[in-house]
Amino acid sequence: MALFEQVSKDIREAMKAHDKVRLETLRNIKKFFLEAKTAPGANDTLEDDAAMKILQKLAKQGEESAEVYQKAGRIELANEELAQVNVIKEYLPQPLTEEEVRAQISDIIAQTGASTMKDMGKVMGLASKQMAGQADGKTISTIVRQLLA
Repeated sequence: MALFEQVSKDIREAMKAHDKVRLETLRNIKKFFLEAKTAPGANDTLEDDAAMKILQKLAKQGEESAEVYQKAGRIELANEELAQVNVIKEYLPQPLTEEEVRAQISDIIAQTGASTMKDMGKVMGLASKQMAGQADGKTISTIVRQLLA
């Protein structure tokens, strides 16, 4: 089942369960999905990879907001944001550990024959595509630099 349909189904379930945090979060996700589907140049369908990018963006924004709220002493708002982030993360693939990322990047380096920092772009492109949704670009970049140095 596509992510868009799954979110729509889960909205109905959250309504029946009277789970306000989950319902609000899922409605927000669906709003962003609909905006992406109806954006100029969009082809009226939302692929799962595009939906995944939207979810990653929303999760990252929520975590950053929670951090700001905590620094400002607004713990109740931070907890609310983190609860929403937890709902969003249910739809994201399980993130890879640093060791798993390192192992996959080592395999990519071996496949491409990369040996210097000049090959970083080639390795980054393949690694980012292969680990999309499972590792952030910053982590991938750091590990690629370490392995090619």
